[in-house]
Amino acid sequence: MKDKNIGFIGLGNVGKKIANNLIKNGYNLYINDLNQKSSTKLIQNGAIWCQSIDTLIKNVSVFITCLPSPKSVKKVLSDSLPLIKKGHLWIELSTTDEEDMKSLAKLIINKNAEVIEAPLSGGQHKAESGNISVLVGGNRDSFNRSFPILSCIGHNILHCGEIGKASTLKVVTNYLASINLLAIGEALMVCKKYGIDLKTAYEGIKISSGNSFVHETESQVILNGSYNINFTMDLVKKDMNLFNELSKKINTPLEISPFVLEIFKDAQKKYGSRAWSSMVVKRLEDKFNLDFRAPGFPDELVDNEKEENGYEI
Repeated sequence: MKDKNIGFIGLGNVGKKIANNLIKNGYNLYINDLNQKSSTKLIQNGAIWCQSIDTLIKNVSVFITCLPSPKSVKKVLSDSLPLIKKGHLWIELSTTDEEDMKSLAKLIINKNAEVIEAPLSGGQHKAESGNISVLVGGNRDSFNRSFPILSCIGHNILHCGEIGKASTLKVVTNYLASINLLAIGEALMVCKKYGIDLKTAYEGIKISSGNSFVHETESQVILNGSYNINFTMDLVKKDMNLFNELSKKINTPLEISPFVLEIFKDAQKKYGSRAWSSMVVKRLEDKFNLDFRAPGFPDELVDNEKEENGYEI
């Protein structure tokens, strides 16, 4: 194991699950977060708490960030930069702005260190099981160096090209998932008002051409009523803004995307920034005074598939 000591910054809903998988795979994990309470279970499992980012960087050859916004990524890297030197590798797991990612990567490369972007896709239940998908941007040598670490994080690993390509592709996939979620809400409401049993509707969509990953996962917690996908309204709004801003930068006016963003803004106003993003469909439930409840669905998603070793797509 070449890079035995790894730093991990950002222990939110996804981060702490990813961090735990690295511990399980034998890495010495040095951790830091604004909320020290989020580290309790990881410390019990063998992680080493660092009171400062300085302490963390000094003890590792690889450091990973998994943070909620481009602003927080820039802040952490700014704090880290004076201590970064040749031999360090930065792995950025967050969904962030591609221009920001490219400019931050230059700062790392100018220190003779390495960097890859590796945003994750597939939901927190997949992050917990180690079967999440990883989109990677960066040069091939850095990708090869990071691969043993990434294979402990996820299953399907795709090298997308240079820095910026993976961040862009991740924003695109999040946009598609957001559209799909809105469409599911409308589909379920039509089924409900027509009198189709919603469990039957779920199974019918699942075996049809209208099926999707979002339906197979998020529809379950919608039908349960928990809406709990461990992903919040403010994060969807952030991702939608990134997609819309990207389309403007490349001079590609879009028709659907602005409407999708407005619907999520309305849902955030109604239910709050920290409401689960799947609650966007509750707008329809409230509008028609009907609910999407059906028996036999879980209140939280669990990945029951066996953890598999990561491999390159």
